[in-house]
Amino acid sequence: MSTTTTTTAGGVRVAKPTVASHVHDYWGRVRGGDIGSLPAILGLIVLCLIFGIARETFFSAINFANLFSQGAAVIFIAMGLVFVLLLGEIDLSAGFASGVCGAVMAVLLTDHGWQWYTAIPAAMVTGLVIGFTLGLLVAKVGIPSFVVTLAAFLAFQGVLLLLLSGGTNVSIRDSFVLALANKNMSVWLSWVLAIVAVAGFAVAQFVRVRGRAARGLASDPLGVVVGRIAVLAIVVFIAVAILTQERSINPAVISVKGVPIVAPIIAVALVVWTFVLSRTRYGRHVYAVGGNTEAARRAGIPVDRIRISVFVICSFMAAIGGILAASRANSVDPNSGGSNVLLYAVGAAVIGGTSLFGGKGRMIDAVIGGAVIAVIDNGMGLMGFSAGTKFIVTGLILLVAAGVDALSRRRAAATGNR
Repeated sequence: MSTTTTTTAGGVRVAKPTVASHVHDYWGRVRGGDIGSLPAILGLIVLCLIFGIARETFFSAINFANLFSQGAAVIFIAMGLVFVLLLGEIDLSAGFASGVCGAVMAVLLTDHGWQWYTAIPAAMVTGLVIGFTLGLLVAKVGIPSFVVTLAAFLAFQGVLLLLLSGGTNVSIRDSFVLALANKNMSVWLSWVLAIVAVAGFAVAQFVRVRGRAARGLASDPLGVVVGRIAVLAIVVFIAVAILTQERSINPAVISVKGVPIVAPIIAVALVVWTFVLSRTRYGRHVYAVGGNTEAARRAGIPVDRIRISVFVICSFMAAIGGILAASRANSVDPNSGGSNVLLYAVGAAVIGGTSLFGGKGRMIDAVIGGAVIAVIDNGMGLMGFSAGTKFIVTGLILLVAAGVDALSRRRAAATGNR
């Protein structure tokens, strides 16, 4: 492995890896069982190619835009589940919790005349209360999370029926709420946000490299940093170029252009929670508790607070997912958050690379896994497959993801990379 050496202002000589050594180290980690989201990314590429070849419409601008609204709710719920899974816990109630929060918003908007800026926060607070209650029962009372959240899974179905007066459908007419999952930004704003996003990522990367160098720590080679920025720029600009095309069937009557509003909402959540997990003391504590609870307790980490907090975050993100699901459906019904929502959300987190055994996972896993789920559902729908076939294929992919996780952990333990 080739490296170069640099001397810091303090006179400390630090080995500076080259691009070749960085690639070599990455491949070594992969061989050692640290594969991260690589299988999900490769699977996503393969699935897109298969569906794109089978149906030309899969790569159309209108279908590409639909993928964002289709996957948004699942991605948000999966983001919350990542926190719970990092501790080796589970939240089986996240799906119906999202439905309850969506129903709270819908009822306040429609039946009580609230405005969106009060109804949406009320739904989010409902999610926080749900998460705090679940976390308290798990951390302080000592009931296993499987039992607590299974009980909540059943109870929330009843709560949803009560909120909806025995099962009525509550329509949403608030233009702001409906726009969240159904409308698009203007073309000029789409490009401005794309440029700002890439520029912000570039600045963050260079600041990180400079900061590590100033502290005498080894950093990624400049070529790798530039490569990351270039890849992101290519992906973002191509996506925006596609999404800013005219997607309306009858442009003379109504024009449909621009990036879906839900896309930057997902991006903001990804950035915020990635920062929390990777750049804060709280994030380090979450990984520590998930890796070894007893060692974390002996190190002075407030384990019970961490356990409560992950359920709070999970239900809060489920609330946002419920709001987006209600926005997309223009209504809330007794099945909101039910059916396959929870299974898809758990599947998204696991398929993306988050371990079911705790201590391993990133926020990007939820986004990548959610994209895989959305592509499967969308692509197989375009090909005319039945719902039964979709469930079978999704289940098999989830099983493969769980198997890859188990095998990678075994490989990591054998090579000492755990």
